[in-house]
Parts: sequence; C-alpha cells; structure tokens
Amino acid sequence: MFRGVTNLNLDSKGRLAMPTRYRERLRECCDSQLLTTIDTDGCLLIYPLPEWQEIERKLARMPSFNKTARRLQRLLIGHATETDMDAQGRILLPPPLRDFAQLEKHTVLIGQSNKFELWDETRWNEQRQEWLQADNELMLDDLPDDFKNLSI
Repeated sequence: MFRGVTNLNLDSKGRLAMPTRYRERLRECCDSQLLTTIDTDGCLLIYPLPEWQEIERKLARMPSFNKTARRLQRLLIGHATETDMDAQGRILLPPPLRDFAQLEKHTVLIGQSNKFELWDETRWNEQRQEWLQADNELMLDDLPDDFKNLSI
C-alpha cells in the first residue's frame, strides 16, 4: 500500500531516489522491478511490475477496433518502460518519459495505493489547486454510484 505526497529531486542523470519508507516494500512485492508509463493527465505512473502486468493483460484484451481503447493501448503500453530500482533505491527515468511529464529537477511523488504518480512540482501544485477549487457539486455528479454512498 503506497500513500502520501513526497517532494523529490531528480539528479542530473534523470534518476529518482524512491523514499526510504517504500523501498523494502518494493523489494518484497516486486523484487525492485518497476514499470513506468505515461498518464493522460500529464504525469508518469510507476507500478510494481506484477501490478502493471495485470493491467497490461486487461489493456491487451480491449477491443482493437474501438478507437478509444486502441488509443489507450498505444499510449499506456507503448510508453511502458521497465525501471528497476538500484541498490541505492533509485530508478532511472528515460528521457522520453521525463519529457512527456515535463520533469526537471523538482518533482512530487504521490502514493496511489497500488502505484505512484510522479509529477513535475509546479504542474502538481497548479493541478492540485485547480482540483481544490473545482465546483463540489459538479464533482459529485461525476462520481460513480459506488462512491456516492461512501462516507469518509
């Protein structure tokens, strides 16, 4: 289970040091094998490899004649890159993925239960502010029915 927001810096080679609190869990659950791909919101998604393999199987079974499904397959599977964590807990983010997410030095890693989102810090702050200012009524209308009865 990955949760929380962490500000991190990319080094000059495009490496990201995973927070210490996640490293042992990642070694246990996936032998430090991660998969990084793009997200349509403009960030990167970082999955433990077994989690990604399940998603990839579902994506591959989507109908290839459905334009939206095919677009998702091309984007998510096409950009998928294995990124193993080294002994120091770092992962190397390939230039095409860093370019897509406009990652420079300052980044934000967001735990999302079974995966992470990696954002450029400025873009994250802007997007978060936009989400926080969004009209709450509109958000409720967009929620799936299962969430409308959720109490938190």
